[in-house]
Amino acid sequence: MSNRTIFFVSDGTGITAETFGNAILAQFSIETSRIRLPFTDTVDRAYAAVRQINHAAESGDKPIVFTTLVNADVLRVINDGCQDKCMLLDMFSTFVNPLELELGVKSNHRIGRFSDVSKSKAYHDRIEAINFSLAHDDGQSNKDLEQSDVILIGVSRSGKTPTSLYLAMQYGLKASNYPLIPEDFERQHLPPALLPHKQKIFGLSIQPARLSEIRNERRPNSRYADLANCRMEVAEAEAMMRRAGIRWLSTTTKSIEEIATTILQEIRPGRLNY
Repeated sequence: MSNRTIFFVSDGTGITAETFGNAILAQFSIETSRIRLPFTDTVDRAYAAVRQINHAAESGDKPIVFTTLVNADVLRVINDGCQDKCMLLDMFSTFVNPLELELGVKSNHRIGRFSDVSKSKAYHDRIEAINFSLAHDDGQSNKDLEQSDVILIGVSRSGKTPTSLYLAMQYGLKASNYPLIPEDFERQHLPPALLPHKQKIFGLSIQPARLSEIRNERRPNSRYADLANCRMEVAEAEAMMRRAGIRWLSTTTKSIEEIATTILQEIRPGRLNY
């Protein structure tokens, strides 16, 4: 199958169109070239998008176009200009219009999830959560730990930082993370600052061979990256989590999204932003 050109067209950031489109495309083993056309929010920009899409169609195969366009005039230009030369998949006409009929209510036709952020408490809460998670990354601070929605623990380079930031950015959760270090293994119990917050703790582990590979990228040929040391740290960390009754998973073959979803199912924080 030849390489297909995929367009994501939106009058906002295009994040919804791209997420929607990529989720569907993941079901097919095809080669694609992906082009993002965000902020297509005027008729002039719509005509420019039509020219780009139709130019791609000249290669022979129809481009596939995912859209989340609120502006009716812009959508009309895309529809009229490309309908015979592309496959157009519009998320709003597919889902929003039937929901309007079912609910008996017109949608607010808001452009994107990030529109009018100055008046959005959820947006500001998410920014606060990101700042909190950065300040509490890698055990930097014990201050205000009681404000944490989630506390991640695990050996260094097991995926705590990216997972913390994902939880903050995607869900507005205040996520702290702590590395388990040799001193903790010698004491054979969790860092004292974490003990009052056990119900919020979730552990991340990783296969030692993969951990050694990751650490070697950071500190080649060091004891830190040595496979035997990685085996010891992982074994000690997992044993500690078992003794403490901490829920945990291995991140070795899991995406950040899968890790975060599992954490949310287990911890079930009472406050979630989308």
